[in-house]
Amino acid sequence: VAYVFLVIFLFFAGYLPFRDGFFEIRQADLRLFFSGLPLLFVFMVPSAAMRLWAEERKSGSIELLLTLPITVPQAVLGKFFAAWAFLGIALLLTFPLPAVVVYLGDPDMGQIITGYIGAFLMAGGFLAIGMFFSALTKNQVISFTLSVVACAILVFAGNPTTLDYLSATLPLTMVAVVENLSFQTHFESIMRGVVEFKDIAYFVILIAAWIYAAALILEERKAS
Repeated sequence: VAYVFLVIFLFFAGYLPFRDGFFEIRQADLRLFFSGLPLLFVFMVPSAAMRLWAEERKSGSIELLLTLPITVPQAVLGKFFAAWAFLGIALLLTFPLPAVVVYLGDPDMGQIITGYIGAFLMAGGFLAIGMFFSALTKNQVISFTLSVVACAILVFAGNPTTLDYLSATLPLTMVAVVENLSFQTHFESIMRGVVEFKDIAYFVILIAAWIYAAALILEERKAS
């Protein structure tokens, strides 16, 4: 399953920089690659997360896991960091893309590095959401579907079209809140080459909140 995920992810990741005429714009950067990652992650990360707990709940092996001499938070964190590391490896395997860009021109390496940092943090956010829904249900399809919907909402909340529509119907303060809750808003901020505390804090808090929620669900199951 891991190899299939990597092949599919790398195929679509390799397509992203060339989808809108990479060579025609005559600009050596990975802007097209990074700007396409949120939508790719919406589908790919939940597919990696859906088995984390749902499969164990379906097979009944979760009962054995919860009786081991480790706490539920430790088990949740262990699964999360293992899966996050796997996603990090998937991102690292896209190294031919920056190599090609460097070969073709003189890109801003600072933007490329921060883009990868932002992508890794964003992957962690999607993964934490997927882990929550995987803990919530033993059906992998339901887990995947709920994760995709939740992740899509958090991505498209920062889309200019969405914000323009909301601006016409909601107070600007509420629109600003919606915008700041979006993955896209904070990822694009990091992607520009400036890593600000507010963007890092957003991803850290979001990851921690969804992991905590997953742990609560599993704690309740263990107690019952």
